[in-house]
Amino acid sequence: MQAFMDKNFLLSTETARTLYHEVSAKCPIIDYHCHINPREIYEDLQYENITQVWLGGDHYKWRLMRSAGIPEKYITGKETSDYEKFCKWAEVIGKGIGNPLYHWSHLELRNFFGYQGTLSAKTADEVWNLCNEKLQSAGYSVRGLIAMSNVETICTTDDPIDSLEWHQKLAADDTFKTAVLPAWRPDKAMNLEKPEYLDYLAKLAEVAEVEIKTFEDLKAAIAKRMDFFHANHCCLSDHGINYVAYAPATAEEIEAIFAKRLAGEAVSAAEVGKFKSAFMLFVGKEYTKRNWIMQLHYGCRRDNNLTMYKKMGPDTGFDCINNYAPVDELAGFLGALEAEGALPKTILYSLNPTDNAAIGTIIGCFQSEEAVGKLQHGSAWWFNDHFQGMTDQLTSLANLGYLAGFVGMLTDSRSFLSYPRHEYFRRILCRLIGEWVEDGRFPNDMELLSEIVRGVSYENAKKYFNFATK
Repeated sequence: MQAFMDKNFLLSTETARTLYHEVSAKCPIIDYHCHINPREIYEDLQYENITQVWLGGDHYKWRLMRSAGIPEKYITGKETSDYEKFCKWAEVIGKGIGNPLYHWSHLELRNFFGYQGTLSAKTADEVWNLCNEKLQSAGYSVRGLIAMSNVETICTTDDPIDSLEWHQKLAADDTFKTAVLPAWRPDKAMNLEKPEYLDYLAKLAEVAEVEIKTFEDLKAAIAKRMDFFHANHCCLSDHGINYVAYAPATAEEIEAIFAKRLAGEAVSAAEVGKFKSAFMLFVGKEYTKRNWIMQLHYGCRRDNNLTMYKKMGPDTGFDCINNYAPVDELAGFLGALEAEGALPKTILYSLNPTDNAAIGTIIGCFQSEEAVGKLQHGSAWWFNDHFQGMTDQLTSLANLGYLAGFVGMLTDSRSFLSYPRHEYFRRILCRLIGEWVEDGRFPNDMELLSEIVRGVSYENAKKYFNFATK
């Protein structure tokens, strides 16, 4: 029996062990999509206790605790102490067999705090005291945690109206070696069906110094803010959408739909689809002009528990996988940009794992000599970034495309302790390749294998994104 999470955790073959320890583990991290707060990096926040850095805002953990029947007051309650919340989490994760949070949590405890035991109700006090003592010591501030993880580049998620103040301050700070770059997230400018849309447009108009009375005005404001982001070293966008829409319409139709919404009238689902198609076609062309990468995250049905949404708002653990992602519209959208010579480098992520093969075949239609893997099948995301989900995504990409050109893993996290997710991914990558080699499905050419693993772990992302470095 193999020991729990020893140095060869998940590395089932000698080839896997060599590739991980000698190649992948030595690579820096490029975390090209996350939701951490750049202000906390600039101010080099030091947390008071493990609950603050571990449980605050982490809806992955919240969902598991709710599934275990833990009262909400111990999950997000403002009157409950951090210690009480941690003890409830320890109780739950101690029985979290099969859930990736069990592995992630223990990797984090080992990598950051040197804890070699297992977290449970029995060990809660031991872990609480150990972690809190370390968090108060030198090197355990936010910047210290990033440095400990060998993170070379971080891309945050930023709204077009953001001032990018903290990115600018970080860029000017020569004492911090990790590049922290903005990533453009214009969902609020596109979601005209939302009740708060007109309020958002007013803010965008003010920041962009463009009066927005028409769709052409909106495009002008968006382009102006893109220029501002570009000047602050942004080179990629991200869209969180239900699905990729493609419903072509004339310029006159789009202006009529936009005017209708500006007048406070309701818009139909068909009109929303046409507007979002026009919006995405516009920004896609703008990305190409600036040599930005376009990320499309789709396949999520959000805020399903309306009772809890009204109490807590979005991103609190009440989303699920959606099975509506029409391939004809996705392919049509990409094809329309390609027809105009305006298809940027693009990464496609679906929250629904049954979309893996569709993505694999769609990206194969639009590859070119412009870049290795110009279109990418994005890493297993959110509900899929577990052992099976990562294995399935890697296998599908290898079966239908070019695994050796894959840009690899991201955290998609709000926590500064989440970087071991890259380790988890790298161990699974090396395990899979090691099994193929030792099954006789690929040659045991360690030089070639090392090149592939180093590429997926780090070098492919570095070349693909071509980030500004400090």
